[in-house]
Amino acid sequence: MINSAKPATRNPLLYVMLGGCLLALAAALYLTFSADARSASASDNSDPVAAADSAVRTANISQNERRAMEAIVREYILTHPEIIPEAVDVLQKRDTQGRLAGSRSAIETPFPGAVAGNPNGNQVLVEFFDYACGFCRASLPDLNRIIAENNDVKVVFREFPILGEGSQKAARMALAAAEQGKYRAFHDAMFAAGKPTDQNIAAAAQAAGLDMARAQKVAGSDAVTQELQKNFQLAQSVGFNGTPTWVTGDHVLEGAVGYEALNEAITSPS
Repeated sequence: MINSAKPATRNPLLYVMLGGCLLALAAALYLTFSADARSASASDNSDPVAAADSAVRTANISQNERRAMEAIVREYILTHPEIIPEAVDVLQKRDTQGRLAGSRSAIETPFPGAVAGNPNGNQVLVEFFDYACGFCRASLPDLNRIIAENNDVKVVFREFPILGEGSQKAARMALAAAEQGKYRAFHDAMFAAGKPTDQNIAAAAQAAGLDMARAQKVAGSDAVTQELQKNFQLAQSVGFNGTPTWVTGDHVLEGAVGYEALNEAITSPS
């Protein structure tokens, strides 16, 4: 006897859901073996395997159908492996945006005086840097060009001295210079002086015209200590530990990325 009953109608969106879950599983596997992305996956509490199982139950899909779907998705991934790093990039961007959401105001609020460009600018570019960092020094001309060519850019400097005692001393003196309204003068002079030794820090302070007695007092103050601690906490909250690191809108760029990348980041929609 011929069975005239119509086959059950499946919602195609559920198949898309299952496929998405399987792609998420593949991305999770990629994250597991990717050292660069491991920190991003650590903050994600989702379970793609459980999500896939849930999708199967919701869609009332048989094990044979599931195996067929898995085979299709696997074949697609093997044929188009580029989607895995693309998916990871999306996951990392979402993770970064989530981290920035809770820290943005603190990141964009400078230590009084540690700012350049237009202090009321709508385009905020934050730099976490270290005076002992060669890549930070190499980025200075790019940053100066950004400031010169865009009247709406506010640059917030965040001292992030991670490269030794000299870095710590230079960062403290820079914040002392900020207290005297001479941050930018010290900043440029310190990078021009080279490695942050006691001699070079003193020379940069002299070049900036600091009141040294006042600067020494401020450099050792609780306010400066708290600012440095705050910067380390902010870096940790966003999830980076290198210099230079740039934050603007929803973008986080690490390294000496160059003028073009910085300019694109500050002018592109968040």
